[in-house]
Order: sequence, then C-alpha cells, then structure tokens
Amino acid sequence: MHKYLRMASLVATVAALTASPALAAGPASQATADPQAKAQVRILKLLTLTATQDLDLGTVALGQGTFSTSVGIAKDGTWTCDNTKVTCSGTHQVASYNVTGTNNRTVTITAGNVTLSNGTDNLTLTVDAPASVLLPNSGTAGADFDIGGSVALTEATPDGLYTGDFDVTADYQ
Repeated sequence: MHKYLRMASLVATVAALTASPALAAGPASQATADPQAKAQVRILKLLTLTATQDLDLGTVALGQGTFSTSVGIAKDGTWTCDNTKVTCSGTHQVASYNVTGTNNRTVTITAGNVTLSNGTDNLTLTVDAPASVLLPNSGTAGADFDIGGSVALTEATPDGLYTGDFDVTADYQ
C-alpha cells in the first residue's frame, strides 16, 4: 500500500506542476513597448495639370552672314532676341499651366526639352521651367506657373513653321 500512496502522491505533484500558470508552456513574462509606436497615413488629393496657354516665339527672320544665336523667352517672360543677327517680330509668350491638389503642398515640376519639327527638320527648344511650385491654401484654385524656352539658330537653319509638344509632369514632393 505504501507503494500506491507514493505513486498517487507523485501523480498529484505532477498534475499540480502542469496546472500551475507559472510553469505552463509559453513566455515567462510579457513586455509592452513604452512608448507605443504610432501608425499614420497621409492622403493627398489627385494632382491635376492643365495647359492654359501655348508657348510662342513669334516669327524670326534670319540675318545675313555667318552667325550663331538663340531666340527665346524665359519662364519669367524675359524676351531674348539678338536683332543684330536675326529679326524677331510677332507675338511671343510663355506656356502657362495650372496645377491643383492638396493645399499647402509642394509640387515638383518636370519638363524636358522639346523637339520642334517643320516636317523635315528639327530644332531643340531648351526648356526653362520651375523646379517646383507651392499649392496655396485657396480651395481648388491651384497654382499657375509658366514655362519658357529658347532655340539655337544659325544662318543655315531651314525655314518653316516648327511645332512640338511639351512633356510636363507634376508630382508631390
């Protein structure tokens, strides 16, 4: 009998140990971060970019003799034409755009050079664009910005009406 008592006592001890929460399987203790990490997400309105005016360098008549010059208009509207080498006339204006999106956000503007073609010959319009614009705190009005550009000319530049399209993109910084 004594043997059965010891066995019963051993079984009771094992049962007590496995039932004890302190000795149950799993982590010995739990820890929480102090302070707790936070989660966030910023939602921005869709950017819209609208061309509102085309760039126009007017009419350029090539001069005589050997020369190299450029004709252009800067993004601030400053006109450049060396009238000792070429004669510039007509309307000249910058290209204008409007961008809308989330108020008080900076928008990066990217505009590459433009290939202008008269159907057989090409000129490169070197673009003068802002690197960024700040959207105002004014509802859906957005921000207007201008893009200028210039073309290099020589006495050998073929005549014709040269046209091309801007590739302008806007993105949040």
